[in-house]
Amino acid sequence: MTDSAITDSPAAMPGLAGSPRRWLFAVTILTGSFLLFLVQPLVARMALPRLGGAPNVWNSAMLVYQALLLGGYAYAHALSRLAVARQAMIHLALLLLAALTLPIALPDIAPPAAGSEAVWVPYLFLLTIGPLFFVVSAQAPLMQGWFAAHPRAGDPYPLYAASNLGSFAGLLAYPLLAEPLLPIGAQSGAWAVGYGVLVVLVALTALARRGAPAPAPLTATDDNSEDAAPSWRRIALWLALAAVPSGLMLSTTTHLTTDIFAMPLLWVIPLGLYLLSFSIGFAENRRLADAVTAAAPVVLAAGGALALLGTVGASMVAVAASLLMLFVVSVTLHARLYETRPAAARLTQFYLVMSAGGALGGLFTALIAPLVFDWTWEHPLLILAAAALLPLGAWSGRLGQLFKSPDALRMAVILLLFCVFVGSLAFRGELLESPKWSALDIGAFVLLIAATALLAAKRWSFVAACAALIAALGAMSQAQTSFEGARSRSYFGIYTVSEKPGVGRQLQHGTTLHGVQRLGKGRELDATSYYGATSGVGLTLRAAERLYGPQARIGVVGLGVGTLACYGKPGQSWTFFEIDPEVLAYSQAHQFTFLEKCAPKAPVIIGDARLKLEGLPDDSYDILVVDAFSSDAIPLHLLTQEAQRVYFRTLAKNGLLVIHISNRFITLEPVLAALAREEGLASAMRPDRPQPSHLAASDWVVLSRDPKQLAALTREGGWRPLGKPAPSVWRDDYASILPQIIWSNFL
Repeated sequence: MTDSAITDSPAAMPGLAGSPRRWLFAVTILTGSFLLFLVQPLVARMALPRLGGAPNVWNSAMLVYQALLLGGYAYAHALSRLAVARQAMIHLALLLLAALTLPIALPDIAPPAAGSEAVWVPYLFLLTIGPLFFVVSAQAPLMQGWFAAHPRAGDPYPLYAASNLGSFAGLLAYPLLAEPLLPIGAQSGAWAVGYGVLVVLVALTALARRGAPAPAPLTATDDNSEDAAPSWRRIALWLALAAVPSGLMLSTTTHLTTDIFAMPLLWVIPLGLYLLSFSIGFAENRRLADAVTAAAPVVLAAGGALALLGTVGASMVAVAASLLMLFVVSVTLHARLYETRPAAARLTQFYLVMSAGGALGGLFTALIAPLVFDWTWEHPLLILAAAALLPLGAWSGRLGQLFKSPDALRMAVILLLFCVFVGSLAFRGELLESPKWSALDIGAFVLLIAATALLAAKRWSFVAACAALIAALGAMSQAQTSFEGARSRSYFGIYTVSEKPGVGRQLQHGTTLHGVQRLGKGRELDATSYYGATSGVGLTLRAAERLYGPQARIGVVGLGVGTLACYGKPGQSWTFFEIDPEVLAYSQAHQFTFLEKCAPKAPVIIGDARLKLEGLPDDSYDILVVDAFSSDAIPLHLLTQEAQRVYFRTLAKNGLLVIHISNRFITLEPVLAALAREEGLASAMRPDRPQPSHLAASDWVVLSRDPKQLAALTREGGWRPLGKPAPSVWRDDYASILPQIIWSNFL
């Protein structure tokens, strides 16, 4: 690949003689990318006490990062017209100016009004990290451009692989090293030191190219020239090839955490695979990228099918298939991006367009989709978009080898499409009857995927086959739920109302049950799910009158369907806290009637409960119940030492704090045991394993500053002391869930 910007010999350019010092540029690029993707989870963790852990919080953060990345790439493109020395002066000056915002800290701004989180969260991240992220994000294209200024530099594009290896390392370093070992303040300080190292490296790369002239104007007009300006068609292709993997990365995160498997830290895996895909797609050695590309149509079909089947029953197979599909699609489309790259003289323009595509994909998934769709419809749509962009390679000729006549080929395609659709419908029906896969089921699934791969004979037939698979295996069922109006979507999640025979009407948030109301006269106010009469919270609320008299004051964090209101008695004062207005709407629309029939005058305070409680006077409640899980994502900011102090400030001196800790993937008992030890609190736990179908197993912990009051509550009912505490208490600036993860439950 030639570069019209390089015209002089090394001898004529002071500072450019000798080695191009590829290692120095690779280290500088890797360091900048490492810092970028270390700071992303750092700022998200820093903001956790204000935002909670809903999947859309991370998606909003990613949207801000992509927008800042686009700005950084635009800045790099604008600088590329200057001599490297002039670029270096400007860039180093901006790096030093951005350093004035260190150490990283959240700005002191008012909390969001209910319903405005989609705008407020990006605003918070922009104020916190905007200048630093903007200037560091320009590193990759700038350094590649500076590297290419040496006559013997060679192709600069593979250096982008180093950039994404650094990003991948930074992303993994946070949950595995930074968060478990350092408090937030120390993390911020360490990042500032790394930033100083980056400034030094940038200065060294500038010295290595100090004699490079300004690039010559690009005047080539021949469309076949390497240096010709890319056509609008080519730019549109770049945008699409960048947008689909970016959007698919975020939609995979939302889809998995909402519909299949709400495991902690799941967002790290899709982003890590997305970053790793660049390292393969942009590598100089094309063997691995070519092998992945060859397998892409089969993996896309199988992954898309299993992603929709995963809504029938959560399984690690569906999770693994979705993640493999994301990785393969990302590698394939990024490899196609690399293969359509322009000459090095247009490097910064290429990266600018690529960044714009990534931002468009993020904008669609993080901002538009939650407002437009009531389910994760963006995920199957992006799968189909990927099907329209994948190189079909050898698969495009398979069916043609069997049917030489165009008419015969056309009939074969139509017949195969029909078989894929009907076969997928039958396959889903079989799994609904018996979710466990038999050998026959596995064989049938393989045949469906093989038929879809054969339909890659034509682009349109492959897209149609993928659409048939997705529609029959789950999308049609989801569409029916949407048309029935039984589902809604907000910034905090996707909620579905359904009726289960023998159980009742239930509200689900992704894979987690939010509450159940029994149907039938005389049973509609029965306590259900986690809140039965023998549960820890049921025993506590039933004892409220005995412990605090007829005017007991009770606060509940997390409304759900309002089940706990059924424990209310005349004279008692009840208050509910709920972060999502969409949840309250189900009670207001009479779909669930606990609240209106049992506590019609109880106020429901909308907003983050911790922030709202901070504004209440001391001694506001006798009992405070915390039941604020968002699917299986734990409310870490509600379980820290600082949060507990807020709770106990609002409680009477002999008040009881009741916390729901049921979770499939994290054991929270040691966390609360450490808190009780640290704060000198009396504590007890009530594991409840009821048999009736309308009740669910639950674990509740009660904490109190008054051992006598706790003893009065727990003298009967199967309470037990808390187990061994965690080594350290969770704090706002230091907490890690890794030691508490139940790894065996992922299998």
